[in-house]
Amino acid sequence: MTAVRTIAGLRAELLGPRRAGRRIGLVPTMGAFHEGHLSLMRRARRDCDVVVVSLFVNPAQFNDSGDLRAYPRDRERDAALAAGLGVDYLFAPAVEEIYPPGFASTVSVAGVTETLEGAHRGRAHFDAVATVVTKLFNIVSPDVAYFGQKDAQQAIVIQRLVRDLDMPVAIEVCPTVREADGLALSSRNVHLSAADRARATALHRALGAVRDVVSAGERDPGAACEAALAELARAEIEPDYVELVSAESLTPVDRIEGDVLALIAARVGTTRLIDNELIRIPTHHRGVATRLGASTTA
Repeated sequence: MTAVRTIAGLRAELLGPRRAGRRIGLVPTMGAFHEGHLSLMRRARRDCDVVVVSLFVNPAQFNDSGDLRAYPRDRERDAALAAGLGVDYLFAPAVEEIYPPGFASTVSVAGVTETLEGAHRGRAHFDAVATVVTKLFNIVSPDVAYFGQKDAQQAIVIQRLVRDLDMPVAIEVCPTVREADGLALSSRNVHLSAADRARATALHRALGAVRDVVSAGERDPGAACEAALAELARAEIEPDYVELVSAESLTPVDRIEGDVLALIAARVGTTRLIDNELIRIPTHHRGVATRLGASTTA
């Protein structure tokens, strides 16, 4: 694996493979790798001739300076894990490389960034995500880029960005990776105390409660959310939100049908966690809900 710190250096490295018509895959990350990140790298390694992993803790997308300072970092460990999976290039630029003096441009995606995380973290959060991802796509020019379903709203924002701006990159959204007890893997999980770690499993159980009542025939989103809220209340967790929205537009649904996203955000102790589940009502039989088991491609 080759570690690259500059934009010019990475472009020079990729010039030969691109001219040779080799398929280039990009896995954008902020580091602190866990099995979720590694699953994306494995998928990219399986699908692509050349795999690039970016490691950049993007300061612009943090609305809390304390959260930015506390974000876990271990570049040597991350590099070793990436190399062990056969990653070809680890792109780990300094902040000044991505945001040089005088940087004054912002990429903004309307319609899917104002709600949910956008409402709680501020619209600027997704502006920062869209801007840095656009930069990464321009730097790497990948044929395909890999994102995790755990950050469902982020994945939808990126899909809309690529569609609206006709970017020549396929977006693969890969399944959420979980612990044995259902907790979605997150770099922030390291901040959970033992007691809060146990309580945090309620997020996955709450999503399961939604799935179960829908499977039993419930089609009222309010009633389905109440099942999730009851599960969270048993763990003494007050969520930022529990929502059922369209899996395409992120708009609230009046009735559960088609593809619906159940999303939860909550602070467990001092750590804010998010999770989601896609509930699919098959068109041939509206009375049954199933879990999505495959990746989604833009």
